[in-house]
Amino acid sequence: MDDKIEIAIVYYSKKGQDILDAVNSNNNLSADEIIHYGQEMAEIEYKLTALEVAKEN
Repeated sequence: MDDKIEIAIVYYSKKGQDILDAVNSNNNLSADEIIHYGQEMAEIEYKLTALEVAKEN
C-alpha cells in the first residue's frame, strides 16, 4: 500500500510542478487563467496533504 501512496505523491507533486512552471513561464495570464491554476493547485495540495497523512498512518 505504501508503494501506491508514494507513487501518487510523486504523481501529484509532478502535476503541481507542471502548473507552477506553466504559470511562471507565462507573462500574460488572464485573471481567469490565474484563478483556474490556483484552483488546480489547491486541489493538488489537498490531495498531497491527504496522501501524506495516509502514509503516516
